[in-house]
Amino acid sequence: MTQRTERVAGEIREILGEIVVRQEIKDPRVRIAGIITFTHVRMSGDLRQARAFFTVHGMDDESLERVRQGLTSAAPFMRRRIADRLRLKSTPSLAFEVDKVFEQEAHIDALLRQVSEQASEAASQDAQDTEDAQETEDAQDTENESKKPD
Repeated sequence: MTQRTERVAGEIREILGEIVVRQEIKDPRVRIAGIITFTHVRMSGDLRQARAFFTVHGMDDESLERVRQGLTSAAPFMRRRIADRLRLKSTPSLAFEVDKVFEQEAHIDALLRQVSEQASEAASQDAQDTEDAQETEDAQDTENESKKPD
């Protein structure tokens, strides 16, 4: 993305966040959602389309889909608000998507924790096997020394 595209995307993200925080959207699917966080906005190169990614902590997929539908129905209102605040040749159309990054991060973290635990168990098993082998070797050495003729 160009510097201008990134700047416009950041400003749109801020405006969307302000609209939600001020509860300017009257749609009940959005109002009862709790705290909606816009994680980032992706702009097309010509600045005519914007995809806003959002998340709501502690909601299941079905509820997130309802929030997305509520935001989509409020898109024309939000687009007018963006047009009031930004001086652009044309105000971008808005699309909303649920941001799955946090869920994916938690899943990867759980997998890494599982691998780490398995590695620890394998290391402790190897240490135990080495200790058992050393004890067996020591016992054989002691047996062989007692069988040696003097």
